[in-house]
Amino acid sequence: MKNFYEKYKLFTWVAIFAVLIALPQLTNSYLSGIFCRILLYATLAGSLNIINGYSGMMNVGHAGFVCIGAYTGALLSTRLGWPFLLQLLVGGMLASLVALVLSKPIQRLKGIYLSIITMGFCEITRIISLNWSSLTGGPMGIKNIDAPKFFGYTFNSPKLYYYIFLALLVIFVFLTSRVLRSRVGRAWMSIREDDLAARSLGVKVGRYRSINLMYAAFFAGVCGATMGPYYRYIAPDMFTMDLSFNILSMVILGGQGTLIGPIVGAAIINTVTEVFRFAAEYRIVMYATLIIAMMWVRPQGLIGASNSMLSGRTITKKEGQHGRAARI
Repeated sequence: MKNFYEKYKLFTWVAIFAVLIALPQLTNSYLSGIFCRILLYATLAGSLNIINGYSGMMNVGHAGFVCIGAYTGALLSTRLGWPFLLQLLVGGMLASLVALVLSKPIQRLKGIYLSIITMGFCEITRIISLNWSSLTGGPMGIKNIDAPKFFGYTFNSPKLYYYIFLALLVIFVFLTSRVLRSRVGRAWMSIREDDLAARSLGVKVGRYRSINLMYAAFFAGVCGATMGPYYRYIAPDMFTMDLSFNILSMVILGGQGTLIGPIVGAAIINTVTEVFRFAAEYRIVMYATLIIAMMWVRPQGLIGASNSMLSGRTITKKEGQHGRAARI
C-alpha cells in the first residue's frame, strides 16, 4: 500500500483536490453548510494543535483568539468598510499581537497552571466583548456584516463560502508543513519532548514558545474573521469555553502532533454532532462519551502513532538474542 501511494502520490492528491472542489456543487445547501463547519473547525483544531501537539503547551482557551479575530473583522467591515482579505489579515495580526503579550508571563508555566491562565484569558476576552457595548454591541453583538465579494460574486451562500474555508485550510496545512520542517518547527518539537534538554542545547525556549503561540493565534484570528461574514452576525456567547473545549476535543480525537489528525477529528465531531442533533442536549453526552472512550482506548488519537508518548509506550528495542521488547 505504501509503495502504491508513493508511486501515485501526485495523482492521489489531484483526485482528492478535484473531489473537494466539486463537492459543494454535488450537494445541497444543507450539506454544504456542514462541510463549511468541518473545514472551519479543521483549521481551528489545526491551529490549536500547533500549541498543544507540537510545543507541548496546554491551551484550553483558544476561543479567546477566535473572538479577537471575529470582532476585529466585524468592526472593520461594518464601521470602516474594509475589504474582506484585509479583515482576515488584520484580525489574525491582532490576535497574534495579543498572543505575544500573553506569552511573556507564561513562558515558564506548564500543565495545569498554563491551562488555568489560558482559560482565564478566554473568559476575560468574552467578558470584554460582552460589556464594551459602545464598541462590540454588548450582548446584542454585531449584525449585518457584509458578505465578501470576489470576481463579481457575492459569497453569501454555503456553497460559495465553502471555497473560502477550503482555501484557508489548504493555506494553513501548506504553511504549517513547511514551518514544521524548518528550524522553528524542530525547536518546537524539542521543547515538547524536553524543554530542559532543549535549553541546554542552546534553544531559546521562551522565544520559540512565543513564536508558537503567535503563529497559532494568527490562524485562530483569521478563522474568527471569516465567521462574521459567514454567519452575518457575531455575539459574545459564540466564544465561550464550550467553543474552546469543542476545538480541543477535535485535536484529542484526531491525534495531537499530526497535521491530518485535527482534520479527521473535526470531520468526526461535526458529523456526530449533526447526526444526533435530534437528541438535543443528550448529543453532548454522546459526544463526551466518544472522547472518554478515545482517551481510554487510543489516547494518541486516531491518526497518532502507536509508539508515541501519548500512546503509553515507547519504541521497542531488542534485548539479547530473544529480542524481548522493553516497555518503559
